Amino acid sequence: MDPRRLRTLLAVARAGSVIAAAEELFITPSAVSQQIKQLEREAGRVLVMRTSRGTVLTPAGQIAAQAAEEIERVVGDARDRLHEDSGPSGTVRIGGLASVHRALLAPHLNEWRDRFPRLQLQLVEGNTGSLTRSLRRRDLHAALVELDKDADDDPLPPSIVEEPLLDEPWKFVAPAAWLLDDDQVDPSRCPVPWLGVEAATTESAIERLRRLVPLEPTPTHLYYESSSGVTLVAQEQGVTVMPALTLRGIVPDDVRVIDLPRLGTRSIVLRRFGGSHTVGGPIHTALALIHEAVEQFDPSVNY
Repeated sequence: MDPRRLRTLLAVARAGSVIAAAEELFITPSAVSQQIKQLEREAGRVLVMRTSRGTVLTPAGQIAAQAAEEIERVVGDARDRLHEDSGPSGTVRIGGLASVHRALLAPHLNEWRDRFPRLQLQLVEGNTGSLTRSLRRRDLHAALVELDKDADDDPLPPSIVEEPLLDEPWKFVAPAAWLLDDDQVDPSRCPVPWLGVEAATTESAIERLRRLVPLEPTPTHLYYESSSGVTLVAQEQGVTVMPALTLRGIVPDDVRVIDLPRLGTRSIVLRRFGGSHTVGGPIHTALALIHEAVEQFDPSVNY
């Protein structure tokens, strides 16, 4: 089978459709379809099926795609070995949530640059959905995303593996003026106005909060940036929940951060492509630095 056509099949598998794969490869959809048909003739098997949800691989197609991934990995390893003597060299793109980059990775960038001057780590911010899509398209080498036990998450393709990094507690964030001395919400405020955020993990945490605190039926405001949410709380527009990392260094005096039982935790996981990477190569080094940063992280939060 032609390795170039295998690459096209792999693009279809990652993108989920012929049209999306064509955009990624900078060729026409008809050219993608022709290459897949030719590859099927070479393999003597049907490799893809079109469904209502897009283009999916048949079992034979999955075998061919795994071969394509192995070719891709071997070529990458060979490139890494050519630069081993001079240390890891190249650009590694790491996606992550804003709070994760701010607390875990960004503080180490200068140190890492001094240790590995030929290695460039490019941080790309986003949410779990956008980062996972970028990873599947190979626009990223790795992504640090959030999960919640009660939130639904789309299944990952077999080529992507997930490594747990850390768990952090959800915090109840409220205007100080709305709380009594024992950190309970003043009953005169009930039902309590609350702030919504468009993230599945936070929505799950809000539902758990609803079982602990009487909330109004709908949110007062919707926010995206955590700093905006804290500002709204400071203006007594409502309460919300945020993970501990998000709150580091952004909480003013008129906002209280409270531990509530049964609010649960947010899990930070590392998503990357499976298979081994050349020891000392750029991707292997970048992944090791991420784990090193997590090990050095001080979980005590200074609000």
